[in-house]
This record gives sequence, structure tokens and C-alpha cells, in this order.
Amino acid sequence: MSTFIVGLTGGIGSGKTAVSDRFAAKGIDVVDADIASRVVVEPGRPALLSIAEHYGSEVIQADGALDRAALRKHVFADEAERKWLEQLLHPLINEYIAEQLGSATSAYAILVNPLLLETGQHKRFTQRVLVVDVPVEVQIERTMARDDNPRSQVEAIINAQISRDDRLALADDVIRNDQGFDVLDAEVDALHKQYLELARG
Repeated sequence: MSTFIVGLTGGIGSGKTAVSDRFAAKGIDVVDADIASRVVVEPGRPALLSIAEHYGSEVIQADGALDRAALRKHVFADEAERKWLEQLLHPLINEYIAEQLGSATSAYAILVNPLLLETGQHKRFTQRVLVVDVPVEVQIERTMARDDNPRSQVEAIINAQISRDDRLALADDVIRNDQGFDVLDAEVDALHKQYLELARG
């Protein structure tokens, strides 16, 4: 893959979308693993049939689409179930991401994935890792407000992800995203210039 690729990651509620949207506004192609994970379980795709066989009709909505909230209850309550789902979906997601990155036309591309480091995608796809970081308590507050999830469920999601310290240890670049939009804009501007240089090099 000839395009220079930056992997963008961060814990739930860290504001990855706010960051990736700012890169996209500069004309940078953004590939989002969350979108990939939705595409591979669309109605009619083999993965959705496997999930329905495994968990039954309770995880399928009336319109035939995946009920993500119902599925989440299964996988975050049980490590073995989470692993089963990951083994099913990760190869399909990687295939989709590779296709999308392969067709990127901007000076560099961004791959957004909350599980970039956990899945090893940073080794497979990216030349650089950008971590969007906020304190854990900010993650919890933002996610509870956004998704209307109980604190216990948000904490379970955070605990299923790589720890904040481990994530920061693997970062090439870090954006602290709890200091307002002016600071965020300035940090993205600086990194954009840096990534243009790196892509040229």
C-alpha cells in the first residue's frame, strides 16, 4: 500500500470523530472501522446469518438489521462470546478496510478504529499512531450522556479496551481532547502539516 496511513484511536468517549472530521475537512480520506463493522453485518451478508444462528432472533430487529444493543449485552458480559464475535468479524473488517485504504487518493489517509491497537491493525495498515486522549472520568461522563448507557456498562466497555497507559505508550502522536475546540483545531492543524511532510518523505 503506497499511501501514508495514520491510525487514529482512543478510548470510547475520547472524541475520535471530532478529530477525524477535522482531518476530513482538510480533504484527507478517512476510513472508519466502525463503518466497516456495520457494513459487514448488513442484512444479507454472511456474518449476520452467523450471528443470528449463534444468538437467535433476539439480536435481529424487525427490519432484519442487527440489534447492536442486544448483541452488546451478550459480548460485554462474557469474554468467550466477545472472542467468538471478534474471530468472525475481524477478518471481514480487515478486508473491507484494506479495500478502502487502497482506493484513498489524498496525500495521506486516516484509519479510525477504537480497537486499532487491540486488533493489531496498527502493525498491518499504518505508518503512524495518533491517540486521542482524555481522562477516564471524562470518557465515562461523555459516553453516559451520549449513549444513555449506565455507568457499569460504560466501565465494562472501557475495561474491554486497552488501558489508557498502554495506549499512550504505543502512540507516535497524542491529542489531548479535553481543552476546547480552539486547542483541538490548533493541534489538528499542526499534525496535518507534519503528516503532509511525512507523506512526501
